[in-house]
Amino acid sequence: MDERMMERALELAQEAFDDGEVPVGAVVVRKGEIVGEGRNRREKGKNALYHAELEAIDNACKHLGGWRLWECELYVTLEPCPMCAGAIVNARIPQVYFGAYDPKNGCCGSVADVLNLPLAFHPAYQGGVMQEKCSGILSEFFKRLR
Repeated sequence: MDERMMERALELAQEAFDDGEVPVGAVVVRKGEIVGEGRNRREKGKNALYHAELEAIDNACKHLGGWRLWECELYVTLEPCPMCAGAIVNARIPQVYFGAYDPKNGCCGSVADVLNLPLAFHPAYQGGVMQEKCSGILSEFFKRLR
């Protein structure tokens, strides 16, 4: 686990925050190098698919020239939802690190555990990485909305 990578995901989350989006950021890392980045863009893009993880995975696939990200790790500031967890499985990302737990939609143990369903691939994951910072930016965003 490399805290610098979660720091970069937090920078992307801050960019989303500054743009009026729910502050979630994600990076895909291969051998210590960031090969894909993403941030939440659902509101501006008016598209349910514009999640940070999907953007980071898409960018990594394009950068590496293939859909199998079997040598990569994903760092994301919020526990992946069902759609993003499914994308992680399908991209064959073997390791996921996330910051804040999502008790309403999280699918790495909070509501469901998509990464451990009886599917062909089972990524490992670790939650609570830099949890205070990751939760803090989300709390601040929703506080300002109210």
